[in-house]
Amino acid sequence: MSVNLAALLFLVSAVLFILALRGLSHPSTSRRGNIFGMVGMAIAIGTTLLLAQPSFASLIFIVLALALGGGIGAFIARTIPMTAMPQLVAGFHSLVGLAAVLVAAAALYSPESFGIGVPGDIHLRALIEMAIGAAIGAITFTGSIIAFLKLDGRMSGAPIMLPMRHVINAALLAALVIFVISLSATANPVHFWFIVALALVLGVLIIVPIGGADMPVVVSMLNSYSGWAAAGIGFTLGNMALIVTGALVGSSGAILSYIMCKGMNRSFISVILGGFGGDAAAAGGADKGDRNVKMGSADDAAFLMENATKVIIVPGYGMAVAQAQHALRELADVLKEKGVDVKYAIHPVAGRMPGHMNVLLAEANVPYDEVFELEDINSEFAQADVAYVIGANDVTNPAARDDKTSPIYGMPILDVDKAKTCLFVKRSLGSGYAGIDNELFYKDGTMMLLGDAKKMTEDIVKAIE
Repeated sequence: MSVNLAALLFLVSAVLFILALRGLSHPSTSRRGNIFGMVGMAIAIGTTLLLAQPSFASLIFIVLALALGGGIGAFIARTIPMTAMPQLVAGFHSLVGLAAVLVAAAALYSPESFGIGVPGDIHLRALIEMAIGAAIGAITFTGSIIAFLKLDGRMSGAPIMLPMRHVINAALLAALVIFVISLSATANPVHFWFIVALALVLGVLIIVPIGGADMPVVVSMLNSYSGWAAAGIGFTLGNMALIVTGALVGSSGAILSYIMCKGMNRSFISVILGGFGGDAAAAGGADKGDRNVKMGSADDAAFLMENATKVIIVPGYGMAVAQAQHALRELADVLKEKGVDVKYAIHPVAGRMPGHMNVLLAEANVPYDEVFELEDINSEFAQADVAYVIGANDVTNPAARDDKTSPIYGMPILDVDKAKTCLFVKRSLGSGYAGIDNELFYKDGTMMLLGDAKKMTEDIVKAIE
């Protein structure tokens, strides 16, 4: 294959990747976006193979690797529950980071295969690229593993604050820069592995202090890191498709991280320096005094809803855990049959990753025109008869709006407490993922419906029918 034809095909694949991102920006076009992405990836892989012209033996190994990876990916996609999607994304990010490290190592030990020189005499530009790519990849690898453990509940979601962590991180970063410069000057493989080791440790130390409420930003941030790692290695390999794809993922992840931070009224630096809930988590089990909580039943909720004019449903991670999205759609359908105006309100950081609630509602075939973002629907809660909150804890906490001493003060929330009645479905009165007690539970207009979210919603539907 000629170089010009390969460049044209890589350009086509890059355009398809852009169209894929465009399609994934809205649930109604996400299926088409996925198709664009798959076709673009197929073109990029095929072009790379034709351009490289591997030997028959190498081609067999490549095909086997593609089949194995594709088979594992297909199996995971078909069997993974939607509740585990955030940790799955974090896990996949770790693999991208690890791949960047391994490709950089291969280029270092076999530079002639990549056209970047010979052992002991590698082009300076290639050394800088592989050093930076390997460093970002290693940070992404261990950082994503910590994010996976936190999201999967295998590690506490509360921030883990190490003593002098900022000093330690600064020292590690300085050492990392020194070894990057040293590798670029000497091409010494020992220095390469020092870079990898320092970056692996730094990845852990960056993520462990970040609290649960900031995890959507972490997922988006790691997505950006994985893209930049891929782009860095793309320069080393001279692969335009990898450069463009990595740059697209890196830039889109960075933009999404900014949007997430804006949605929480946080700066990106404040997220990196430590998350919400550090002190509050320790106080999560503190005595709540004599504050009263109004308890209700499915029958109570059914009476309020079927006599309402307007109901706003607020889904959260509790809905995902209970897999209650289909029951929620059934509830909305029953209410609409009785002439009730039903809408869904989505907070930008609800769930454990960006767009988590939108994906779940789309799976239940909730009409897209009934789903609204925070800034589009927040003013309507004051006119709503019922706000039905199903597991959305931190993003409905009035302390973020009213209590200047709260760790989450200033974070935009859904104003569910302004509805005439707030029905809150939750397993217990425990704090949310950020480890902060929710003042909403104790307000006069709130009725707590304790129990499994799916069963409670199904019981409400039965009572209405």
